[in-house]
Amino acid sequence: MNPRLLLPMLFLVGRCFPQEVTEPNKFTFDANAFYGSVILHNPDISHLISEHPSGLILSYNRKTFGAEEWQQWYNYPDLGASFIYQDMNNAILGKNYGLYAHFNFYFLKRYLQFRIGQGVAYTTNPYDKNDNFRNNAYGSRFLSSTYLMLNFHKDNLYEGLGFKAGISVVHYSNANVRAPNTSTNTLALSVGLIYQLDQEDSEYIHREKQKITEPFRFNLVFRTGINESDVIGSGQYPFYIFSGYVDKRVGRRSAIQLGAEVFFSNFLKDLIRYQSISFPENNVSADTDYKRVGLFLGHELFINKLSVTSQLGYYVHYPFDFEGKVYNRMGLKRYFGDKWFGEIALKSHGAAAEAVEFGAGIRF
Repeated sequence: MNPRLLLPMLFLVGRCFPQEVTEPNKFTFDANAFYGSVILHNPDISHLISEHPSGLILSYNRKTFGAEEWQQWYNYPDLGASFIYQDMNNAILGKNYGLYAHFNFYFLKRYLQFRIGQGVAYTTNPYDKNDNFRNNAYGSRFLSSTYLMLNFHKDNLYEGLGFKAGISVVHYSNANVRAPNTSTNTLALSVGLIYQLDQEDSEYIHREKQKITEPFRFNLVFRTGINESDVIGSGQYPFYIFSGYVDKRVGRRSAIQLGAEVFFSNFLKDLIRYQSISFPENNVSADTDYKRVGLFLGHELFINKLSVTSQLGYYVHYPFDFEGKVYNRMGLKRYFGDKWFGEIALKSHGAAAEAVEFGAGIRF
């Protein structure tokens, strides 16, 4: 997998927060050790679950105090960057090193912290048809990675030192950019220390809440990328997706979406030809239409110039059976001005990823 395809992911997330925060500037660093198990989300990786993975999460966090209005909407989250070292404790899977941008959200008088991070990971021992053919989890050295943490959190207990403990989930996948791509999910217990550079208290800025209303907005999006079918060695092909939808803002944080899209997935052309020749009992014709048309319902969560999208779709034109008629998409959008945006999204059928999509669009 070409790492240049995933670097924009960190750019979209990272560009959303460092420039928005003004005085006071307060920073914390935390180090978390974790130990856990790989979840058996797919029986095809059962041979890879033999030991318990362990690792370390190192993080830099920048506190917010309400300099931007959106910070108050989300109870003054932290914005940061993190590094994960994970030893899978399995010679087939090797070790993973990841870089992430993350948000920390707080609940229960800021004693409960929820973190979500997105980034890029490097694995030391990916699939190789000659030397490591048993690794059907990681088909490439560079992987998309997401991690979640839910912690009891208390900073500045003594001389700037604090404590945190909880559970973490770390996900690695290349989203079918190259086969194989069964992926892994690690569920772990974590414990760590926090160090706050400036221990003086700061005031949070409280603004009067104002209602946000918008008319119906229309969106046009073009997405593209490359992916491969589950047939190892079948080759990577570009895909093109044209989407149109209408959305309606419901409150200051959310919008509901309804739309349609057409998929030109060239890997399906090759998969149709392959099945027509190799599996004649499936009665697949070599000239079967590879295009798909879907309708979807979605939600957009606005966080300053960044937003998180989730969509659930159904194919109304589905000539060739691939992973079922229902699909889902999770994405990150970064707005540039009031109308234009860039997007990175993961399209899946349930837990089976189909593609990482890179898109650009307009909301008007």
